[in-house]
Amino acid sequence: MTVRLDRVSFRYEEMDMFFDAAFPPHGFTAVIGPSGGGKSTLLNLIAGFETPLSGRVLIGGEDVTALPPDRRPVSMIFQDNNVFAHLDLRRNVALGVSASLRLDAAQQQRVDEALADVGLSALAHRKPGEISGGERQRVAVARALVRDRPVLLLDEPFAALGPALRNDMLDLVKAMQQARHLSVIMVTHQPEDAARAASHTAYLENGRIVALRPTAELFAAADIPGLGDYLGDWRSGGP
Repeated sequence: MTVRLDRVSFRYEEMDMFFDAAFPPHGFTAVIGPSGGGKSTLLNLIAGFETPLSGRVLIGGEDVTALPPDRRPVSMIFQDNNVFAHLDLRRNVALGVSASLRLDAAQQQRVDEALADVGLSALAHRKPGEISGGERQRVAVARALVRDRPVLLLDEPFAALGPALRNDMLDLVKAMQQARHLSVIMVTHQPEDAARAASHTAYLENGRIVALRPTAELFAAADIPGLGDYLGDWRSGGP
């Protein structure tokens, strides 16, 4: 499903932002760039947590600009995984289906399948305080999957994890994206995350998408203003 920002303008504090781009359908796009450049705002505009001053947000060709977040075909995972300490993992995931936790048999099966997809079936009845940080992030992924929305947004969800766990989570999301044909857009401060998981990468700076290209092509490019300075020494070891 294509996500398109059609001449979207927004103002945050002293920064004027302008986004005009289409993200590849059924692809995995990473969004990189300096802190404070508007990466999280970009996701919030797609999700509906922010409203453009002008322009349109289109998902699957439908204008969703006026729709609230819960009516958009989008799920979002944040850095804070938002698991609830008093609920076991199964009920945490079930919240993605119904806030009342009253599920019919088919919905319960969806929850069990999501837990299995992220490798947490054996821990379903544990509380979040009894599992690792990486496992709590898997709960957040399962809750997003059980919502069964075609667009998945990730706002630095694995930033607090060490390199090995972060790689495991990236591989998990990439596998889920491919299996379910999701359109994934992930904000990250780590270019190596983009190199590992993303088919395409957007470089965003000062409220503008400077470039959006296949990942290896973008990292190899010499014609993107600001990218070389942003990547610094990493570029010599990148793709």
